[in-house]
Amino acid sequence: MKKHKRKLITLGILFTSATAIIHIINRIIAASSILKDTLHVYNKNYFDWRFGQIYYTKHGQGSPVLLIHDLTPGGSAYEWHKIEKDLSQNHTVYTLDLLGCGRSDKPKITYTNFIYVQLINDFIKKVIGEKTTVIASGYSGSFTIMACHSEKSLFNKIFLVNPPSLYCLNQSPDKKSKLRKFAIEIPIFGTLIYNMLTSRENVTTLFMENYYFNPFHVTSENVDAYYEAAHREKEGSSKYLFASITGKFLNLNIVHGLRSINQSIVILEGEEEPGGKEISENYVEYNPAIETTIIGYSKHFPHLENPSEFLNTLKIYSKSE
Repeated sequence: MKKHKRKLITLGILFTSATAIIHIINRIIAASSILKDTLHVYNKNYFDWRFGQIYYTKHGQGSPVLLIHDLTPGGSAYEWHKIEKDLSQNHTVYTLDLLGCGRSDKPKITYTNFIYVQLINDFIKKVIGEKTTVIASGYSGSFTIMACHSEKSLFNKIFLVNPPSLYCLNQSPDKKSKLRKFAIEIPIFGTLIYNMLTSRENVTTLFMENYYFNPFHVTSENVDAYYEAAHREKEGSSKYLFASITGKFLNLNIVHGLRSINQSIVILEGEEEPGGKEISENYVEYNPAIETTIIGYSKHFPHLENPSEFLNTLKIYSKSE
């Protein structure tokens, strides 16, 4: 009996020590990720929204354009830094860090598509204050479509950069995805899992294999910005957004919204984006008015990898403004 008790005490001590060590490691990762301060806070523009503060920037004068980065734990307005200045010569350009991302608050909630629909519409109404052209990257295209479907009067043109497949958006949470979400949200140990999955090495691999057509175009600043955004702590942690994405809680069938929109929609597809052509064709099936175009020598982030062609394409499709 005494031996059994000693074993339990020993196991308890080991577990407590391991937990403490992992917690320290997590804190070190969070602290070291912001040492380079790649994501500068240029101003103190924060939109006080119902779920937390939303960081945004505003530059230039003219008709408003809202740039919405891809919805990933490492995402932020940094994604637009190569085209923001040029666009601001003729437009009032707004960028934001979505809830759960970058310099915005990262509440411990289950993130859903509808939360971002509300965020975009509230931001246009309360910050921009007039009809807006929206350029949305990646997954953010899904809730931009639904935001427009919800309040059409707020939107001018919509540009979708490599939007997600309608098939993937139609996948609902299942037992496996819910279990993954639960595992990541576990205090300390779940944070360690998240830190491993969003390590600097994995961010580098994402850029070289998924985001850029030419891996030699990837810079250390690209990696630093996304790594910092994934680990920067501000009223919470990006792991909760990551958990919701992994758990498929952000998926939503947008076909009904896509069909109902009368606004001009243009899909900008990276030439080497896997499945890009098929995805664009699928969108056009449900809304034949959608226009599609290809940005050469690029993959998932054509506005980062080939900004000059991206800007020229925007000008062509924006002439009527």
